[in-house]
Amino acid sequence: MYNRLDFIVPWYVDGYADLDREQEAYLDELLAPFLAWHRAQELPLYVQTLQEFEASLDQPVSAASMTALTRRFECAWYRIEDNALDWLLDLGGRLSDEQMDKFMQSLWEEHEEFREEYLERSDKEYYEDTLDSFLDNSRDYLGRLSQEQRAMLEAANARLVRSDAAFAGDRAAWLRQLEGLLQREPGWQLRVREAVEARRGNAPAEYQKVYDHNLAVIQQAIVELLNSRSEKQDRHLRRKLADLREDLEKLVAQGEKDKGPPAAERQADSVQQ
Repeated sequence: MYNRLDFIVPWYVDGYADLDREQEAYLDELLAPFLAWHRAQELPLYVQTLQEFEASLDQPVSAASMTALTRRFECAWYRIEDNALDWLLDLGGRLSDEQMDKFMQSLWEEHEEFREEYLERSDKEYYEDTLDSFLDNSRDYLGRLSQEQRAMLEAANARLVRSDAAFAGDRAAWLRQLEGLLQREPGWQLRVREAVEARRGNAPAEYQKVYDHNLAVIQQAIVELLNSRSEKQDRHLRRKLADLREDLEKLVAQGEKDKGPPAAERQADSVQQ
């Protein structure tokens, strides 16, 4: 799928705004440097992070190292967000008022779908869903869990605070703010950037409290789970991480190959011909 992002992203964007042919062609031009940047600059950082994490498994995993790992991936997401805003805002300047209205309508429809799917759950259903997520992710990386490990995850799951209502409230507030910004008064693109940046450190107190609590619970559960792994689970985990790292390395190499030989080498070939 990564190698098809040049098709997937425009298809995804078109689902929100119904781009015309000229806008689609312009989006293709905007995406090319963004996708090249991500392959050349970001994927090697992911590889490095995985290598360091694999090496850290030789020692007991600490809460501090798990917090640092989480922060690295959070920063990676922010870099994607910042760079994606370049082409999103550029394209946004070319949308008609009708297309922009369709875009906001699609966001609000998604929000309502989220509310209907998640907020109508009972507390029992909520905690069943979060436990299923815990177990599925854990089995994916460790294989079969012991009864003790399952009990550990069940205890962590019970400590979570229900977050879907807080998330929905925060998202609704953001959509209302975005709706005003996308009236596209002079300077709107800068104000969107400032608003996105402000959201990172100024979430509503209720939502931030829930988020911080649940993140701490999840990180601690991962630390305890990793430190309880058997030799068989350790082999499964390392094999899983190695496969992912190798996939990323192949994607990086494909990007290098697509760029062709260095300029000096191309010049030498030309002279030789």
